[in-house]
Amino acid sequence: MDFAASMTRHPIPHDSVRAQDAAALFSGLDERVRDLLAGTAGCSPYLWSLMQKEREWLPDALVRADSGLVARELQGLENLDAAELGPELRRAKRRVALLAGLADLGGVWCLEQVTGALTELGERAFDLALRAHLRKEIDRGKLPETDADAGGLFAMAMGKMGAGELNYSSDIDLIVLYDDAAYCDDDQHEARAALIRVTRKAAATLSDNTEHGYVFRTDLRLRPDAAVTPVCLSASAALAYYEAEGRTWERAAYIKARPCAGDLAAGERFLADLRPFVWRKHLDFAAIQDAHDMRLRIRDHKGLGGRLTIPGHNMKLGQGGIREIEFFTQTRQLIAGGRDPDLRERATVPALRALAAKGWVPDDIAEELIEHYREHRDIEHRIQMVNDAQTHDLPKDEEGLENIANMMGEADLAAWKDRLRNRLERVETLTDAFFAPSETEALPEISEEARAIIDRWDSYPALRTARAQQIFRRIKPDLLSRMTRAAHPEEALSRFDGFLQGLPAGVQLFSLFEANRSLIDLIVDICATAPGLAAYLGRHSEVLDGVLGGSFFAPWPGLDELKADLSQRLAQQMKARDGGYERALDEARRWAHEWQFRVGVHHLRGLSDAAQVGQEYADIADAAVASLLPLVVDQLAERHGPPPGRGAVVLGMGSLGAQRLNAASDLDLLVIYDADGVDESAGRKPLAPRAWYSRLTQSLITALSAQTATGRLYEVDMRLRPSGRQGPVATSIQSFRNYQMTEAWTWEHLALTRARVIAGCGEEGDALGAEVEAFRVDVLAEHGGDARVPHDLAEMRQRIFRAKAPDGNWEAKIGKGRLQDIELLAQSFALRGADPARKLDAQLRAGARNDILPRDQVEKLLSAQRFLWRLQAGGRLISETAINMDDLGAGGQEFLLRETDCADLDELANRLADAVADAGEIIDGALPEVADDDPQAE
Repeated sequence: MDFAASMTRHPIPHDSVRAQDAAALFSGLDERVRDLLAGTAGCSPYLWSLMQKEREWLPDALVRADSGLVARELQGLENLDAAELGPELRRAKRRVALLAGLADLGGVWCLEQVTGALTELGERAFDLALRAHLRKEIDRGKLPETDADAGGLFAMAMGKMGAGELNYSSDIDLIVLYDDAAYCDDDQHEARAALIRVTRKAAATLSDNTEHGYVFRTDLRLRPDAAVTPVCLSASAALAYYEAEGRTWERAAYIKARPCAGDLAAGERFLADLRPFVWRKHLDFAAIQDAHDMRLRIRDHKGLGGRLTIPGHNMKLGQGGIREIEFFTQTRQLIAGGRDPDLRERATVPALRALAAKGWVPDDIAEELIEHYREHRDIEHRIQMVNDAQTHDLPKDEEGLENIANMMGEADLAAWKDRLRNRLERVETLTDAFFAPSETEALPEISEEARAIIDRWDSYPALRTARAQQIFRRIKPDLLSRMTRAAHPEEALSRFDGFLQGLPAGVQLFSLFEANRSLIDLIVDICATAPGLAAYLGRHSEVLDGVLGGSFFAPWPGLDELKADLSQRLAQQMKARDGGYERALDEARRWAHEWQFRVGVHHLRGLSDAAQVGQEYADIADAAVASLLPLVVDQLAERHGPPPGRGAVVLGMGSLGAQRLNAASDLDLLVIYDADGVDESAGRKPLAPRAWYSRLTQSLITALSAQTATGRLYEVDMRLRPSGRQGPVATSIQSFRNYQMTEAWTWEHLALTRARVIAGCGEEGDALGAEVEAFRVDVLAEHGGDARVPHDLAEMRQRIFRAKAPDGNWEAKIGKGRLQDIELLAQSFALRGADPARKLDAQLRAGARNDILPRDQVEKLLSAQRFLWRLQAGGRLISETAINMDDLGAGGQEFLLRETDCADLDELANRLADAVADAGEIIDGALPEVADDDPQAE
């Protein structure tokens, strides 16, 4: 390359003796390059010394100042012994440091090229040193045999080396581990001793200062419990430490961690196993306080507080310095990176841009911090270039500061100092606003009754730790102020009290509120309006993370996207070394709870209507069943082989089949399989098809309904299978056909009108699903014309009325003329018309299409069921029990009035009575009269 033509800047010419000597030494070079070398020599005694040592090599190297520099300088060193390797590495370091420095000062390389070359040299040098000393241990017979690469030994590059950001005179932070699974139990002690020796000697090969200099100062102190542990640990011991004792600063350190030497595959496996420690599933706002405390400790320890002055300022750890930007970035990554892998960038600049892209940092703030970060790093490099000193402090004297300004291409020292001070102050302002905890405000004026409630909060489990109390004290004034502004403050406070009392812990949630005050408005809104949703939130407070995910108020994604999202999450849990089936079940519950909460909040705030939320709740259930079924199949297949025959399908029955669930719905399911003549499964312990699919069904029920640490997904009801509770939990396609055609009761044919295939497994699961659907329609056609259908339905109504009366004055579902009554009539229309429609509206219209009921009466039933569904769906959202208007309070009442478009409770009561009476009368007229010995009193 043409080095001179690529130059965009160079230091101000220097008139020192060193500069004159350099100009004379390289007089044959291009004038611009010669001026750069002379100015550099004048500013940096260290680089001048390297120019002298490498004067024969440098002219040619300037022509090839490209990304292949490190590879060229280390070529052929792979087979050197440790004694020969040391001097060669030091020669390579001299050359890389010299050319990187000149390319940096001349503006030929950007920051990433400079730090990238230094990082590449560090990782390749340590890899060569490890392998050289490993060969020596193997030759001495001290390392037991293993097939693992590099004896299973690997180094994790930490800090700036892990991120590819080594500075000019940086040490390299490494954690050296070995894969203990590479050795048998009898060889563990011998292997450990040998690998510890290798690690010590490899570090010394790089860091010892010999007559040839040194390569890199090597720091191994970031390993677990460094004061008492050897320089090399087993991977399993390190994992056990982090799981039991790991701290926030260690989590932050592993953001940048990267396998860099030795057995890289083992290093990647270790990082994968460590992922749950670094990247938490919830939004970890408690990390903000930890990072703030760490910043203050560093400043106190280094004596870096006080007034900001340029002479002697620490560009790394001082106010507004590099570490402030790194902490700002890494803390946000810790907060959100567990939920969003796109935020797990190692390097600072890409991480800031990823955070901006996902809305965690405003775009303009991210770009401003990037600009400051680059400038800070350039200054840091020049400080270190002067004498190859591991320092980040600006010179304290004017001459030294002028030298740094010259290396930055600045002629006016006073102007440069002013600009730098402004930059440092700006970084301090931007970052400190994020880290510094808010000041505790005075509590608003509250009643004696409210005071009595608040006074008992300190006794609750969520406030049992000093840290939780400290954070809560800072948010309590804002929380209470917002409650006093709520439409019904007393109800909001009372329900928040119940919510707080049920929380098992508070630090994470209170930190979430402190960092996102808009969430306080949401919790106040829920507590003031929806006691049922508040109770749900108390059981699953982690769902609040989803509100901050960026898509909480986006349009509904649809079933396909939900399935893809959950399937991907479950697959990640199954692949993780510390994951597996139980972790996947927990993940499914977290996922469903977040989506259910989203649907509930949208409903509460009027962003979705009752019809829409019914579909959305059903989409969540569909995705959960469809995504969990393959996991259940795989668990069973490990022992008993894959699904025998063609496979099986899961049918959603009842409200799930009709795709209209509410916030409290359970799932009616039916499993149908086709053994296709196969006698048993092909596994280690084969099972007959009936036994195999029965176990599959029971396992699926458990996967959906079991109470785990994260709660349960759904209650599951299988009573709609052939023969009800007496029948097998899984039904063969042949038995299903025979039963439906020859034995099923009318109510079972009615249930079949809403059956819908929602998942399948096996080689022909999709084809089996299509076959079941075709047969479903055949059954309707075969039996719908039976004259007994209307009479059987009329008798069924009377039995239902006798078995269960309406639950209170506001009942929308059970009873004559209510939802269940309308749904049964609609199902009879689909059956009698052999109509494939499953949804209630479509089934009712089938009555008009097939001349079973006059169109005007169908329209009245449609109007009634929409009104009743809005009341039912709204009531199940805000109350976990039957609607009691007194218990709901004014906020809940207003929500139901809004949902039903009523002005007051009297109008709601009258509309409910009219809708029920009209619908009941129409249904009575549509069905034959039957004897009723115990009629229901309305």
